[in-house]
Amino acid sequence: MAGRADRNRRNRRLVFLVEARIAGRRTVARGMFVIALEASEIAATARAGQFVNLGWSPGPLLRRPFSVYRTEGDLIEVVLKEVGAGTAQLLAMREGDRVSCLGPLGRGFDLDGSARSVALVSGGLGVAPMPLAATEAASLGIRVTWVHGARSAADLCSEWLGDEVVWATDDGSRGVAATTVEAAPEADVVLACGPNRMLAAVARRWPDAQVAIETYMGCGTGVCLGCVVPLISGGYDRACTEGPVYRAGTIDWPALPAHLPYAVTA
Repeated sequence: MAGRADRNRRNRRLVFLVEARIAGRRTVARGMFVIALEASEIAATARAGQFVNLGWSPGPLLRRPFSVYRTEGDLIEVVLKEVGAGTAQLLAMREGDRVSCLGPLGRGFDLDGSARSVALVSGGLGVAPMPLAATEAASLGIRVTWVHGARSAADLCSEWLGDEVVWATDDGSRGVAATTVEAAPEADVVLACGPNRMLAAVARRWPDAQVAIETYMGCGTGVCLGCVVPLISGGYDRACTEGPVYRAGTIDWPALPAHLPYAVTA
């Protein structure tokens, strides 16, 4: 418990609650959209791998978590697909509509200038934290290779940053016909985000990789315990506060709840 308290104090950052105006929307892949929100305080402080919790009225009872995709000036961006009633409502909003935005939340990726190369490994919506990660790495003089995978060329995100991009598709319609993990090169640092089955494969290849885990989140502040993550060392962490970024080898991947869609084994 003392270790967790110390870690929480080190990772504590300012969190803001703002009424964010929707400032734009664009399509970046089949069914995948980027929404820009005016949230200057969050834009100034968000780090790669952190997320925001969005709420609106009338809307879902619980807020919805979204990784911060990019920041520019007073704007933050989030990336999403329509996967349920909540995301459908959010995508139906127009420019000028407002949402309640809580963030930045969670513990993001940890980069320092000692690394010479970084591989950003993303699958599907796992592109979400990668533009910020690429920007942070470039500012430290780290060479960035972005490896992005999806079912087909139409499902690949059209936006990327870095020195090199590697595409991987299940059907071979663009890039290599392989999984994202198979297509990724070796690098000093590996940062990964995507389906937990993909992250479990990352853990087998690179136990020290930093992974942004997928889980349900309710409050986003560590109160509701809806986002607990099983650890190899025993016990659970709260992904919204101790995570969502973890060292890949510390997660007990098969122990993720099998009845939930983000389970590694079902």
